[in-house]
Amino acid sequence: MRFSLSRGALEAAVQTRGGELVSLRRDGAEYIWGGDPAFWSGQNPILFPIVGSLKDGRVDVGGRTCRMSRHGFARNLDFTPVEQDGTSVTLELRENGETLERYPFPFSLRVRHQLLEEGFSTSFTVENTGDTPLPFCIGAHTAFRCPLSGGERSEDYQLVFDQNEDASTLLLTPEGLIRGGAAEPILSGGVLPLDYETFRRLDTVIFRGLQSGAVSLVHRETGRGVRLDFSQFPMIAFWTKPGAPFLCLEPWQGCAAFDDETGRFADKPFAVTLAPGEQKTLAYAAALLSGE
Repeated sequence: MRFSLSRGALEAAVQTRGGELVSLRRDGAEYIWGGDPAFWSGQNPILFPIVGSLKDGRVDVGGRTCRMSRHGFARNLDFTPVEQDGTSVTLELRENGETLERYPFPFSLRVRHQLLEEGFSTSFTVENTGDTPLPFCIGAHTAFRCPLSGGERSEDYQLVFDQNEDASTLLLTPEGLIRGGAAEPILSGGVLPLDYETFRRLDTVIFRGLQSGAVSLVHRETGRGVRLDFSQFPMIAFWTKPGAPFLCLEPWQGCAAFDDETGRFADKPFAVTLAPGEQKTLAYAAALLSGE
């Protein structure tokens, strides 16, 4: 099922499969990657209840071994519509027999997509509906078209942070785990140029603890692009495939397993644990930049 949203010159589409916002248009121009298996069939998946890969595909929860594939299961399940109007829609995912096999907790995950004056916001509200502590991680994986216009190249774009940074990217193993104690300096100042060789070599650029709370994906000359406010999240990642016409901007609460971690969910960096009846909301927002 799909829902259409509109506000002024903005139009968006949200689908119940995965609870995703899968289209954002302004004056007919599309900003969200359409999904193409030749590169990547995804568009804007929700990463829950884990972000990234688990060590050996499993994690210990209170002495019980749970197995999940990369980024968890929410992106592959159907959400239920809860509320909607012309500019927003709220969808909910709850536990079922399938999720309980991999993640033995009752929960509610509500996702609200709302059109703003210049873009959209997405909020995640996780509630512990059970009677034991609920550990989770959550993240976004929003793929923006890059380049945005014909005749441009992805290398014409750059990432501009709202603060000067002196930051290193975390490094991944071939299995998608984070290498404990390893990092590579990559950001000095406020601008990170884009090129496919970076992603061919690193796969994903991953930052934690930045001073910045927002980053803009912008064309060097025109200034056209997208500004992402990720200030409520402790991590931000960027990913694409060499040659692919998109760049994923990914606010994370949690991350892939470290190759030297204990294997316990509660020990995962930035994992959240909710008491029974407790809930937590995290949100990010994207604003479209017109440039010149």
